Amino acid sequence: MTPIEKLQGSLTTLGLKAIEARLEALLEHAAKSEPSYADFLDEVLSCESEARRSRYLRARLQLAHLPYLKNFDQFDFAFQPSIDERQIRELRSLRFVHEDSNVIFLGPPGVGKTHLSVSLAEASIQSGFGAYFITAHDLVTDLGRAYREGRLDRRMRVYLAPRVLVIDEMGYLPLDDLGATIFFQLVSARYERGSIILTSNKSYGEWGSIFGDPIIATAILDRLLHHSTTINIRGNSYRLKDRQRAGLLPRPEDQQVPPIVAAPTVGPNRRNKRDTA
Repeated sequence: MTPIEKLQGSLTTLGLKAIEARLEALLEHAAKSEPSYADFLDEVLSCESEARRSRYLRARLQLAHLPYLKNFDQFDFAFQPSIDERQIRELRSLRFVHEDSNVIFLGPPGVGKTHLSVSLAEASIQSGFGAYFITAHDLVTDLGRAYREGRLDRRMRVYLAPRVLVIDEMGYLPLDDLGATIFFQLVSARYERGSIILTSNKSYGEWGSIFGDPIIATAILDRLLHHSTTINIRGNSYRLKDRQRAGLLPRPEDQQVPPIVAAPTVGPNRRNKRDTA
């Protein structure tokens, strides 16, 4: 058995698959560059470390149930001038995750709310935080089923475990009494223990109609907005812009567009929890 074959056998036994796959290339490079023993060992171990991190990130991204992979570089800020890029840069720092605060994106359909939410979730995963994505309808349906089957506490832990929970499309469908109560329980349980990223096509003043009760809507907003940043996007749909360019739809400047009811903008609340009563 040759020395390389012995090395490959040892790497297989130790489960060092990345080093085993690149062994000959690593040895050939070392023969040419003649690195120190420490440098060569560092290169070999870095090969395995990077491969394991890549596998870890792929697994975490799959567990997050993201509808697609999007990043901030793919977002067309020029198409949505209502967005303050400085606010987005601040969110990209993930300070809100460290502070267990929330991010709410408000605006009409197609303006990029989900894209930005997914980008923040992906950035969180890349930084080592757990994240999970679900629509508001699917969330309430899942927890409502668990409640009726007597396993709500166990199922609730699925949505309490990740450091970042993305709840998409809040307000597209109204919630019944059970759904509103369960949603309140979830928001209360995550309050100051984990971040929620939420998207909605409704202004805060309309949330009473979502939950069917202005009192519970106020209680939910009180917890969501205590430590939060609201990004209010006013603009046209990305999904329609290419059709408009092709002349298949009238351009915004050529048609009468009804005014969008703007949601109040809540700036970042970065008060330290120790300072919060």
